[in-house]
Order: sequence, then C-alpha cells, then structure tokens
Amino acid sequence: MFEHTVDPAVENVRAALLAAGMPDTVVLVDDKVATAATAAAVLGCDVGAIANSLIFECGGEPLLILASGAAKVDVKLVARKHGLPKITRATPEFVLEHAGQPVGGVAPLGHPRPIRALLDTELAQYPVLWAGAGSHQAMLSISYDDLARVSGAVPTSVR
Repeated sequence: MFEHTVDPAVENVRAALLAAGMPDTVVLVDDKVATAATAAAVLGCDVGAIANSLIFECGGEPLLILASGAAKVDVKLVARKHGLPKITRATPEFVLEHAGQPVGGVAPLGHPRPIRALLDTELAQYPVLWAGAGSHQAMLSISYDDLARVSGAVPTSVR
C-alpha cells in the first residue's frame, strides 16, 4: 500500500477549502499527476475538465490563470483583454515563492497571499472540475461556480 506523508501545502489547500465553506474534496493518488493528461487518465475524466492552475509573471507580480487542460493559453490575448503588462512564464522558484506549491501541483487556493486570478470560461461546460491540490499527488474536485468564488478569479477567454 502506498503511504502518503502529510504535505503542508496540501494541508493549506484543505484548510482553505474549509475556510471558504467548501467540503474537503482533496484526493491523494499513488501516481504523480503533474500534467493535465496524466491527471485526466488517473481520475478517469476528460482532459478539458482539468483546471490547470498556471502561475505566470506579469509586471513582477504573480498572475494565476485557471485554464482547461485542453487549452493552450494565449498570454498576448489575455494581456490585451485585461490591460495587463507582458505576461511571461514564471520560473519554478517564482511559482513556489508566490503559490507556496510546486509547478505541476499548484492549487487554485491555499497560497500564502491572494494572487490575481483569471478563469477560463471553457471550464464552465464541465459539471465537475479537477484541480491541483498543492502537490504532484493531490487533486481536488470542484464546480465551476465554486472555483470562481474560492479563487476570486475573473471569468475570461484564454484562447
């Protein structure tokens, strides 16, 4: 049997869900689910129902884009639509500093400080979404409306 150790980042996500009035829907899996494709395969869902929590750097600040696993985010479009400075890929160190979680395991909540967030409107078509929960082996399930509420994300087109 696979033994899961208590991960402080995952516990922060659990606490943030409960603090937002949500149930603890975090599940731990034996295999790493650091990509949308592997998460969808392990969870038995459409890759589009994976809500990737992508941290970008925007004017020196973090920007969280919650994008469908089936989407390739068009950062130029997003910047133009929202009047943002250039959006660039964040380094793993930048992500860990601002999210408190590793690339591939970033959750939509449970960060040390609030992060400006945008939510891919394509995710609204799925009744149940799956998002990272703070580690490469933790995922949480949530509805689109609850994801928007707990993340404070602004719904937008990302492609």
